[in-house]
Amino acid sequence: MNFNKNLEDIKTYEAGKPIELVVREFGIEPKDIVKLASNENPYGCSPKVQDAVGKIIANMALYPDDSMVKLKIALSERFKVEANNLIIGSGSDQVIEFLMHAKANAKSKILINSVTFAMYEIYAKHVGAEIIRTTSQQHDLEEFYELYKQESPDIIFLCTPNNPTGDAIDAKEMFRFIDKIDKDTLVVVDGAYMEYAQLKDESKKVDPKIIVDSYDNVIYLGTFSKAYGLGGMRVGYGIANEKIIKELYKLRPPFNITTLSLEAASVALSDEEFVQKSVSLNFDEMKRYEEFASKQKIAIINSYTNFVTLCLNKDQNSSEISSALLRRGMIVRDLNGYGMNAIRVTVGTSLQNSKFFDLFEELI
Repeated sequence: MNFNKNLEDIKTYEAGKPIELVVREFGIEPKDIVKLASNENPYGCSPKVQDAVGKIIANMALYPDDSMVKLKIALSERFKVEANNLIIGSGSDQVIEFLMHAKANAKSKILINSVTFAMYEIYAKHVGAEIIRTTSQQHDLEEFYELYKQESPDIIFLCTPNNPTGDAIDAKEMFRFIDKIDKDTLVVVDGAYMEYAQLKDESKKVDPKIIVDSYDNVIYLGTFSKAYGLGGMRVGYGIANEKIIKELYKLRPPFNITTLSLEAASVALSDEEFVQKSVSLNFDEMKRYEEFASKQKIAIINSYTNFVTLCLNKDQNSSEISSALLRRGMIVRDLNGYGMNAIRVTVGTSLQNSKFFDLFEELI
């Protein structure tokens, strides 16, 4: 049987190993496994969300509200934009997929950072587009602009803060860069970890309202999977001018968000106290990683997210260390596939982080 030729060069995206798989492979008790690989919120989600979802379980026989009016109103009020500036996706990566199919084709070029979210490349290859990468590990907007002038890409992805490195772009510098881009080039600002970045450093905060009011060729992406603790609910969103949103709606399947997910995301937005507490605890614990890296003489990238990237020394192998940690019940992300001798570790609770420090020190 023949399949789409574009699929031949695509590597399947590998998500962080689930706890259940580690239990089966290594015979470790679930209570002894710590998952610090997928940048989930270690403090879970707001108790208000849990209560709200429990109350609507009985309505599962009905299709979700496809207008998503409750969530759109909540997002509109949060970001001071109109409902027609919003599209909701099953995770922000579904919105990325919509964008790729709406703007790119086999003749297109997509400009991305050398190390960044893998789904940009995967979705680009779905439509046969060519990937153009920077050489810099962290976002260098001067290099982006030089490549933009040379290659004339149809889409530029700016992931800030960046996954999997954790670095973030200064918002004013980013807008100065966007001002130089022609209006037929789509610029995607992926702010999946923006709740973390804006607390750590106000200069990194990207306001979606500025994008809606000032740019016809830019879209901002956000998610409920990180700071809001709703990774299992799969809710993301895009914010842009009405023309972009209208085109994306032509690609959105009906009922792409479940009733439970819509309710969870809507209620999560109302509990800002929970989010702020989670983010604050995250950076308190991150200081321990910085101290640990210094003690072990390992480089650590300054992170504006809920994870840290530990760049290992030449005599340390990220794949071997990740595998050894896994056999001990500690799940982290090996970045060897990104061309980095590094591991990405979600900043967990105090107890989870202490366990990581003990195991890592034991291994090296």
